[in-house]
Amino acid sequence: MPDLASPTFWIAVFQIILIDILLGGDNAVVIALACRRLPVAQRNQGIFWGVFGAIGLRLVLIYFALQLLAIPYLKIVGGLLLFWIGVKLILPEHEDAHDHVQGSSTLIGAIKTIIVADAVMSIDNVIAVAGASHGSIVLVTFGIMVSIPIVVWGSKLVLALMDRFPIVITAGGGLLGWIGGGMLVTDPALPASWHATVPHSAYLVSAFGALLVVVTGKWLASRQAAHAAVELATATAEKLGEGKKP
Repeated sequence: MPDLASPTFWIAVFQIILIDILLGGDNAVVIALACRRLPVAQRNQGIFWGVFGAIGLRLVLIYFALQLLAIPYLKIVGGLLLFWIGVKLILPEHEDAHDHVQGSSTLIGAIKTIIVADAVMSIDNVIAVAGASHGSIVLVTFGIMVSIPIVVWGSKLVLALMDRFPIVITAGGGLLGWIGGGMLVTDPALPASWHATVPHSAYLVSAFGALLVVVTGKWLASRQAAHAAVELATATAEKLGEGKKP
């Protein structure tokens, strides 16, 4: 059992909650889309059972992820994946990201849609939470049980805060880079002498991972914006040219 009086425990809980809010905002959209065709009287049931099933499935996936991360080199792979997940979090999201989610007119169909869509969309969430949990399924369970209601019922507030304060997204990407760096240096494949040779290696690599994710994400986002501006200018020029033709 983890030490509930330990600051490390509560820092990890905070990280898991923040990860679920940042990476789980889409889940609230999925729930709304899946239940939109249900009769009003059944929507609350669809939301409740869909979320219940999604939580259960996610806990199972994270449990197996924790077991896999004990295998040499898999933490290194997981850490590198978290770097990329953090970069993707910083990049602007496409508007059609949820076009594949179909609503259902039956309660069972809506619940199934929520669970399946959540499983497909939660791979990044599973890896990040597994990295932040330090191998404790109790900590994972506690963090998710606290964060899921925030995501589902407070999603509008969370999304509004993200839109108004983009620094929240950037900080979230940095957090994933920090956790990814920590995963790299705790891989069982690394020699035990590594930590003695490089003092404070965990903090140094974690800080480097956070910086790498933020810098890379911002650079790619600026390139995307420049590319979009060029495409818009080209399309506008073509339309103006067509308008001048006799």
